[in-house]
Amino acid sequence: MLPHAKRWLYLVHRWAGVVLCAFFAMWFVSGVVMMYVGYPKLTATERLEHMAPLRTAAIAMEPAQALRAAGIDSKPLSDLRLAVASGGRAVYLVLPEGAPRRGPATVVDASTGQVLSGVDAAWATASAQAFAGAPGSAPRYLGSLDEDAFTHSRALDAHRPLHRLALGDAADTEVYVSGTTGEVVRDATRTERGWNYVGAWIHWLYPFRGNAFDAWWADIVNWLSIAGIVLTITGTVVGIMRWRFTRRYKSGSRSPYRGFMMRWHHVFGLLFAAVTLTWIFSGLMSMNPWKVFYSGAPALRTEAMHGGPLLLPAQPASVQALLAAASPNTRELRWVRTAGHTLVQAGSPTGAPVLLDAATARPHAMDPEALQAAAARLLPDPVARTELLHDYDLHYYSRAAHTMTGGGDKPLPVLRVVFADTHATWVHIDPHTGAVLDKSDTHRRASRWLFALLHSWDWGPLLARRPLWDGVLIVLSLGGAVLSLTGVVVGWRRLVRPWRGTGQAARQGAK
Repeated sequence: MLPHAKRWLYLVHRWAGVVLCAFFAMWFVSGVVMMYVGYPKLTATERLEHMAPLRTAAIAMEPAQALRAAGIDSKPLSDLRLAVASGGRAVYLVLPEGAPRRGPATVVDASTGQVLSGVDAAWATASAQAFAGAPGSAPRYLGSLDEDAFTHSRALDAHRPLHRLALGDAADTEVYVSGTTGEVVRDATRTERGWNYVGAWIHWLYPFRGNAFDAWWADIVNWLSIAGIVLTITGTVVGIMRWRFTRRYKSGSRSPYRGFMMRWHHVFGLLFAAVTLTWIFSGLMSMNPWKVFYSGAPALRTEAMHGGPLLLPAQPASVQALLAAASPNTRELRWVRTAGHTLVQAGSPTGAPVLLDAATARPHAMDPEALQAAAARLLPDPVARTELLHDYDLHYYSRAAHTMTGGGDKPLPVLRVVFADTHATWVHIDPHTGAVLDKSDTHRRASRWLFALLHSWDWGPLLARRPLWDGVLIVLSLGGAVLSLTGVVVGWRRLVRPWRGTGQAARQGAK
C-alpha cells in the first residue's frame, strides 16, 4: 500500500473512532438490555385482558342503531368493533371505508347511542380506571402531550394528542389514552420506562425524536451507521496490517502496541470485527435507508378476496345472541367481511377468536378450498402454490412480545399463498379466521435476511435452544463493548494529550 494511502487509512480510522466509539459502546450495551426489555407496547392480548367482559356491560344499542347514530348507516365499513374500551363503558368504534386504516374511529356509546367526541381529563381518567381493573383505584392525571419518549410509534399518530395517567399500582404503570377515541393505547411500567433509557430509547437514538432534530432523525441514524461501517472496515484493515502472523515484535507480542488499552483495542478489534460490521450494517438495514426494500408492488385486492366491502346483513343477529354463542369471557366483537361471508369475531384474552355468522350467530368454520379460491383473487397473477405450514420457518415465525418484531398475531397452522407475479409475492392467511396476516415479496424477504436475521439472530434452531441464543449474543456484545470502550479511552487520551502538553508548557513558563 502506498505511504500516503496508508496514512489516510490510519487518520480516517483514528479520528472517526474518536467520535463513533462512544456510539458503538452505547449500541452494544443497550442491545443487551433490549434482549429482555423492549420498547413499551400494548399487545392485542394485553388490550383484551384489561377490558371488562361484554356480558356484564350495559348495551342497549344494536350495531345498526349505532351506525345510524353515527350517520354512516348503509355505507361500507372498514372496521366495526364493540368493546368496553372507552371511559369504562361499552362503545362501538366505527371506521368507514376509505378512511385511513389507522385513522381515528367514530365512537358511539352502546348504551345511549350518543356520538362521543372531545376526550378530556375526566374521560381519560375513567378509561385508565377501567384499564386498571381495581375498584376504587384513582389514576393520577399527568396531562396531555403529543409525543414523548415512549410514544414515538407512528401507529399512535391517529390518537394524538395523548393523555398520560399514572395508575398508582405496584408496578407504577403509566398509561396513554387516545385523544380521539378514549381508548388506552399504550402502557409502560416503571421497569420498562427505566430500562428503556439505557435500552431501546438510546439504542434507536430517540433523543433526536420529538424535538428540533425530529425531521433529520432518520438521516442521523443512517449516516452514523454508514460512518460506523467505514470505521469498522478501516479498523479491520489497519488491525490486520499491524498484526504479525508469522513472527513477533521485539516485545514478544504479535501486536506492536505496548499500552494496555491500545493492545486490547487491537486484539478485540480483530476478534470482533466481523460481528461489529454485521451489526452496524444490519442496523442500517433496519431503517430501510432510502427505501431500498420498497418494491413498488401493488396493494393486495382484499375487497376482491372477501367478495365486497363490509356491510351489516339486512337482518343482523343481535348482540345478545352473539354473546350467548361466544365464550363467556368475550371482551370484543368485531364485524368483518371474510371470503364472501359477513362474520363476527368474538375475541377473548385466551385462544383464537370465536367465529360467528353475523346474521344467525351460528358458529362458522372456514372452508379450506373456498378460502384458497378467495385468496387467489388477492392479485391478478396466478397462484404458483399454496402451503399449509404447521411449524414456523425462516420467514414466518414468532418472537417474544417485548421484541421489535414480536407481539403480533402469528398463529399456527397458517396458509401460505405463493403468487407467480414479478415480485414473487407471498401472503400468509389465518385458516381459522380467513384474515390476511402479512404480505412479503423479494424486497421484504431481503430485509428479513439483511436486518432481522443479521441483527437479532432470530434463527429458529438457535432461538429454540435458549439460553444458548442469550449466551452467544451476550458474549459477542460484551466483546464489541470492550472493543468500543477501549477505543473511547484511546480516543480520549489522544484528544486531551495536546491540551495537557499546552498546560504543562504554560506552567513551566510561569516559573
